Amino acid sequence: MGPGLLLRCKIMNRLALQSRRFDVEDSFDAIQDYCWEQGWTDGLPVVPPTEDLVRRMLAAYGEDPSKSLGIIQPRNAQVTLEKIAVNAVMAGCRPSYFPVVVAAVKAVLKDEFNVAGVSSTTGGGTPVVMVNGPLARELGINGDAGCFGPGYRANAAIGRALRLVIRNIGGQIPGEMDKATLSSPGRYSFCFSENEERSPWDPRHVELGYDPGANIVTVAGIRGVYTVMETTVSSGIEILKTIVSTMTGGGVSNYYQLGTRTQIVLIICPEHAVEMADYGLTKADVREYVYQNARVPIAKLQGVAHYGNRNWPAWIDESLPDATLPIVQNAEDVVVLVAGGDGRHSAWLAGWGVTRVTTQEITSSS
Repeated sequence: MGPGLLLRCKIMNRLALQSRRFDVEDSFDAIQDYCWEQGWTDGLPVVPPTEDLVRRMLAAYGEDPSKSLGIIQPRNAQVTLEKIAVNAVMAGCRPSYFPVVVAAVKAVLKDEFNVAGVSSTTGGGTPVVMVNGPLARELGINGDAGCFGPGYRANAAIGRALRLVIRNIGGQIPGEMDKATLSSPGRYSFCFSENEERSPWDPRHVELGYDPGANIVTVAGIRGVYTVMETTVSSGIEILKTIVSTMTGGGVSNYYQLGTRTQIVLIICPEHAVEMADYGLTKADVREYVYQNARVPIAKLQGVAHYGNRNWPAWIDESLPDATLPIVQNAEDVVVLVAGGDGRHSAWLAGWGVTRVTTQEITSSS
């Protein structure tokens, strides 16, 4: 522990914490059973949020624990740094992860993200946290092989901390305000980084105008992950054609929610990305190609799937059944990142209908 953190710990120790204290028998089973009975867990064991561990978490950020980042629905609760720290401890976060968790919480609290909608829909929407910048590598946030899955503490704990905040502070309890028909494994945790080392293109934060040394989180509210295997063709444009072909099947809700500016996130594996770049494609070209080619005829959408609850902009003319509708309103509504390891598997993440992808720089007062 460096002297700066020691100083912050001393400062934090002088600040009163507002959380209620609970006396529980000092045994693993008793603590886990108590947290479960109170409705504080996602079904998995949690780290007991002792005062010492919560203070250590807060010391990594360095601001007043009572500072509120805003209000979260449906509980209409203030989201203070202290409350976030409690849930980060429970999720298994190291203190060094805390600035990333705080940035992710700030991102979902933005009005355009609509965290209450994403978390309560029957469609089982879930936030996915994508991290850019050198901090991802420092913390061990995996963007290489297996980045969507288990085995990486930072990925698992950061994504889980955000979900526990939404559950425990926001009140999104399954079967109560969380009305998901099937839900999603992503509602345990979904966090990864862009594989900047193996990408042939600028990483997302540089694309957005941040300094290469900056660190950001991008959070998208998604309803599902569609994986695409292309192991046969090696031309970048042909690979892109295969990926886009999976976006035009029946029941893809994005086509019915163009009026709310639904988005998608395209995750391109390194091998596919290199071949696209070798073909001369940039990320902007990929976005434009998806916008121009991921389209279906109006006639295919009428009378089925989500048609009864469609939200279409005024320019859609249903009297022209042969006209085609794009999966997004414009190319900028396609977010492109490179992630994953060896192998020829890419994926696209379908955005939930009433949310926007949000970005937040990772900072602390240290």
